[in-house]
Order: sequence, then structure tokens, then C-alpha cells
Amino acid sequence: MNREGEVADDRIGVLLMAYGAASSLDEIEPYLQDIRGGRPTSPELVNEVKRRYQLMGGKSPLLEITKQQAAALEKTLNHGPARFKVYIGMRHWHPYIKDTVATMAADGIRRIVALCLTPYYSKMSVGAYYQKLDEAAAATDRPFTIRRIESWNDHPKLIKAIAEKIMRALERFPSDIRKKVPLLFSAHSLPERILAEKDPYPQELNETIELVMKKVGSYTWRFAYQSKGRTPEPWLGPDAAAVIDELHAQGHRHLLMAPIGFISDHMETLYDVDVMYRKQCQAKGMQLERAESLNASPAFIETLADVVRENLSH
Repeated sequence: MNREGEVADDRIGVLLMAYGAASSLDEIEPYLQDIRGGRPTSPELVNEVKRRYQLMGGKSPLLEITKQQAAALEKTLNHGPARFKVYIGMRHWHPYIKDTVATMAADGIRRIVALCLTPYYSKMSVGAYYQKLDEAAAATDRPFTIRRIESWNDHPKLIKAIAEKIMRALERFPSDIRKKVPLLFSAHSLPERILAEKDPYPQELNETIELVMKKVGSYTWRFAYQSKGRTPEPWLGPDAAAVIDELHAQGHRHLLMAPIGFISDHMETLYDVDVMYRKQCQAKGMQLERAESLNASPAFIETLADVVRENLSH
């Protein structure tokens, strides 16, 4: 029975977890403080992030996109015999994972399929989400059966969806030079120390790219990391800005970026690629286009639905 005295139903709760984002300029300072584990943020960094948000329209669309993904996924999953209710929980902002798990307990949910909105496993990213989930589950007085999905980077529907976005973006280039346009895949950098820990993150990214390129065809491509953190320790490279410089030096004047490390639009795509890297390319006389993020596209929702179904059958 749940807290209202109702019998727990047999619905399966799907918990979609994402990083979180400030929904207004006023939320940026406390949001950054949450990311930094409660440590205060310098006024300079707060103002820089506010400037970036202003260039993105004053807010991040991440929460709204995640809500759209959840609603579409719930509708798709409930076409079958099982009954699902899809929830969202954020690691660093509202609605927090702990609050969402408490809501799931109050709703009578006992079976949870937990899925991070990134296909690539790293202890520093996906592992941190599941730590938050475990803490949240322990804080309730209701037992959960939790199915954790750690990575799904090679799922055929994910590969097809990414490839289709890339091929559509290539159409923005003149037809006579299209086959010569280099592709620059990118993902969020992480500290280099993950390599010593045998973290699978770099390998999974490479697997995805190789599978995508089998569908896209014969193009020059490179991979780089972007959006590294502001800590003094070494971060994974090569850096995307440096690779753009290299491609320019090789004579390329057109470039397609495919930030496959990011499922939904947030600062890494809307500022880092659309503003910062585009400005870098414009200064060099290069045409930069970006493959659209998957966001709540039908192909991506079908991918998520398959991932959930397949993990329930194991």
C-alpha cells in the first residue's frame, strides 16, 4: 500500500535521468553551487555562464526537452500490454532525482527501469547518477526493484538515428563539395585519470562512431572532446578547437560537427558549438554546420522504448 493507503499498482516506473539546467538567469548561481558540491562560485564564472545563457535565449531548453522525451516515451511504451509511467530526475537541479524517487514511492511504483540520457557509460557520469538513485531509494521506506541500464551506445536504432541526422545536415553544403566535407564528432571531455581506471567511456564513443560511419559512408572524419571542466588536472583530448585549426590548416573550408556525446540540446551544443566554434570557423572563412541533436525526435523515442523493453526482458 502507498502512503495514501492505496494498493500499489503494477505499473513499471521508468526514470529518465539528466544533468539538469537552470531555467532562468536567477537560478544560475545556485545551480552552479550545486554542481560544485556546495562550494561558492566566483562572480566571474557566474557572469560568464549568465552571458552564455543570454546567447542561448536566457535559459536552457534541457528540462523542457526532457519532459517532451518522457511524455513521448510513456505514450510509445503504453502501446503494448505493460503499463508504464515515465518520470524525470535531474542530477544537479529541479526536479532532483531524490525528489522524483520519493514521488515514485508515493505513487505506489515498485519496479523501476533507470536510464540515463547518455548512451555512454562512465563511472564519473552514469555512475554518479546511479549513486544519486541509490541514495534516493535508501531514503524511502518502500522497497524498489531497480533495473539499471548502464550503456546503450551500440543500439541499432540509436546508430540509425544519429546517421540520419548527419546525412540530413550534409545536405546544407553545396552538392559539388559535399563528399569532401570532413565530419568532426565530439563528446564531453572528462579528466584523463579515467584512462588509468579502465573507464569504458572513450571506447564506447569510438564504437558508436565506427557504427555510424558504416551507415554514413566514406567521409573524412575526426573525433575530439569539448566542454572540459575548469580544474587544473589534465582532461581528455584532443580538444575540438585545436582539431578545427588542424582541419583549416589542411585546407578544409567546410566542416560538419556531430556532437554525438549530447542527446539533448544544452549549453554544449547551443553555446559551445553554435556560438563558440562557429565564431572560430567564421574567423577562418569556414562554413560550420551542426547535426541536429536527437532531442525528442520520433526515431530517438523509438530507441529509448526499445532499450527499456529489451532490458525488461533480460
